[in-house]
Amino acid sequence: MNALTPSAAFELSVEGMTCASCVGRVERALRKVPGVQEAVVNLAAEKASLTVADPAQAAAILPQAVAAIEKAGYAVPSQSVDLQVGGMTCASCVGRVERALRKVPGVQDAVVNLATERASVQLQGGVTVGALIAAIEKAGYEAQPVAHSVGAAGEDATAERQAQERESLKRSLIFATVFALPVFLLEMGGHMVPAFHHWIAGSIGTQNSWYLQCALTAVVLFGPGRRFFEKGVPALLRAAPDMNSLVAVGTSAAFAYSVVATFVPQWLPAGTVNVYFEAAAVIVALILLGRFLEARAKGNTSEAIRRLVQLQAKTARVRKGGQVQEIDITLVRAGDLIEVRPGERIPVDGEVVEGRSFVDESMISGEPVPVEKAEGAEVVGGTVNQNGALAFRATKVGADTLLAQIIRMVEQAQGSKLPIQALVDKITMWFVPAVMAAALLTFVIWLVWGPDPALSFALVNAVAVLIIACPCAMGLATPTSIMVGTGRAAQMGVLLRKGEALQQLKDARVVAVDKTGTLTRGRPELTDLVLADGFERGAVLAQVAAVEDRSEHPIARAIVDAAKAEGLEIPAISDFASVTGFGVRAVVLGDQVEIGADRFMRELGLSVDGFAAEAERLGSEGKTPLYAAIGGRVAAMIAVADPIKATSKPAIDALHALGLTVAMITGDNRHTAEAIARQLGIDEVVAEVLPGGKVESVKRLKAEHGTLAYVGDGINDAPALAEADVGIAIGTGTDIAIEAADVVLMSGDLSGVPNAIALSKATMKNIGENLFWAFAYNVALIPVAAGLLYPFNGMLLSPVFAAGAMALSSVFVLSNALRLKRFKPAF
Repeated sequence: MNALTPSAAFELSVEGMTCASCVGRVERALRKVPGVQEAVVNLAAEKASLTVADPAQAAAILPQAVAAIEKAGYAVPSQSVDLQVGGMTCASCVGRVERALRKVPGVQDAVVNLATERASVQLQGGVTVGALIAAIEKAGYEAQPVAHSVGAAGEDATAERQAQERESLKRSLIFATVFALPVFLLEMGGHMVPAFHHWIAGSIGTQNSWYLQCALTAVVLFGPGRRFFEKGVPALLRAAPDMNSLVAVGTSAAFAYSVVATFVPQWLPAGTVNVYFEAAAVIVALILLGRFLEARAKGNTSEAIRRLVQLQAKTARVRKGGQVQEIDITLVRAGDLIEVRPGERIPVDGEVVEGRSFVDESMISGEPVPVEKAEGAEVVGGTVNQNGALAFRATKVGADTLLAQIIRMVEQAQGSKLPIQALVDKITMWFVPAVMAAALLTFVIWLVWGPDPALSFALVNAVAVLIIACPCAMGLATPTSIMVGTGRAAQMGVLLRKGEALQQLKDARVVAVDKTGTLTRGRPELTDLVLADGFERGAVLAQVAAVEDRSEHPIARAIVDAAKAEGLEIPAISDFASVTGFGVRAVVLGDQVEIGADRFMRELGLSVDGFAAEAERLGSEGKTPLYAAIGGRVAAMIAVADPIKATSKPAIDALHALGLTVAMITGDNRHTAEAIARQLGIDEVVAEVLPGGKVESVKRLKAEHGTLAYVGDGINDAPALAEADVGIAIGTGTDIAIEAADVVLMSGDLSGVPNAIALSKATMKNIGENLFWAFAYNVALIPVAAGLLYPFNGMLLSPVFAAGAMALSSVFVLSNALRLKRFKPAF
């Protein structure tokens, strides 16, 4: 897509055109848009070139053009662009960058995250990355595209940039401290220790002390403190002040007043000749300390992403031309044959073609038990091969690997904004101008009604108001908690595809779950083999499996698989026959073997009364028993069912412990569904429903209970996942189900649901604490800084203490967010 050009011509991508008539239809639709002079559509390039009459109206015309194309039956695809934004220091900066981006024609939405220092922009129409960067730079910030690399390169670049920023702040902090400390000692030391004051007056003299303080403070302000002026003054001139503006105005006011008092004291009213060099110098040092601690904490918030990236192997050993070559991971292609030795990381996703081993997949599933891999098994890049050599064929490489997808999901969730952030944004948009107005009002009130020396009181209190205000804490309160929370979730095998889910999960009142593949393993297995007296398990199972091996029915396959899993040899059969409506029979090892329901046994004249008690038990569990007769005698009762996962019952107990109602929605028959519900302690059962019925059931449960989370794994679950307030997909399920979900559980079972909900509650509580601190701090201390307490107890807040409190507020918010890294799973 091309940016707006000086001739006011721009392009739109158009999807869905198939012929010349489509071209004509789109052109006619565009020419009807008011302000469009000319429209030319290229079918091959799938582009529409527009010329507008008034360049100033381009931003308004573009959405109308998009709407016209869509009304004509075609689509204008949108795309997402991520930008790294430099120079932001507070929530006001965030709002300013977002507003600048949203004004660019073709931008649908822009979300800026102060903690990650990234802007995520949704585009639709004629806008380039260059136009976005230009808009950000015009607003007074720096920007560059984010390179989404699968390997560590992109993350290393971010880590390197953060490290450089920390080093720069560290050098500035040390420099400022070295020069500010003597100023503080010369001025405040004299106030606190009278003997020291007399020593200064008698040795170097008070005036010379002021000269020295002036020189040292100038070095601090125009050396390490220059960054505040370089950012703050231009922002002030644009009538868009930020945190840097507050610091620049406050320190320069204190410094300028002190310079006048030092060199031309006659300009000031009698009794107001005081210097505040220490305030200006120490404020810069303290705010740099806060920024340095903030930068260190920010680095810790993105630790989850760094750990995920470090799981990526750097190289792979690929078989080529009869030899094994070690090549860079970026050169691996789908179809390559890759060898992995014991103890090595699997470089990309693939399918095992040789060897047998156990693989540690805990980084994907959160499960500590290694998984056995043999020929035909799938392996995932980033997991660790343990004790055997494997050769596998690469199926997914680069950005298509599961690890790369996980990294992208975590990045998207970390960069998202929760609904609660909308309130914060509205407040911070006006916060800095309001603080400057409050400082001006403070100055006027003290100057007019304050005690002598009124000018000194007015200056000190106005500067304290400017310095103590902290939009930094407001801007960091939500995104830092989201970053740490989503990172911790990823470590537990819970991937939040949408950041909003983090807030919505907290409000869940009911969890609805699919049965097959979610509560159960999703495939029939032999669960019971009850033998009659005189029969041996191995022999019976082998003979039954031999007969069932002729059938492709899932129950038959489950019996055959069970026999093979026990290492039994399947004997040959003869005279196989299917008895319609009853069962099957064949001759195995000279014995007549007959398999079917109880009515088949009665048809054969055989009694199954000896299995009555066990049959009743199986019925209560929702299982339908089959019987096997060998040599004219009932040999065994067999039950094949979809077994419940071992983690389902503890997970449901954990959900109940969180105060949630659990419902099961399934297409299975009611008898089986209710039997499973009894075993698991499920509160409500909705059985025998089609996929459309699942959606209706979700709507009804939402109306009855409130916010609903739906857990499923199949294609038929996708509509219900989309309808739920929060859709949770089992990671072993289908791609369609995962795409429709807000949360993905990599463990493949229900255990991640209580963990996700508990983490959501912990994260939202953490955000609440941060926001309370950020807002309560300002509400309480800005009036104190303005001198509200002075009439009652004579208390005033020094600008130096105001700077320290401001720095600590941001550090507190970040430190509080980092506590989420220690979150313990609920299950």
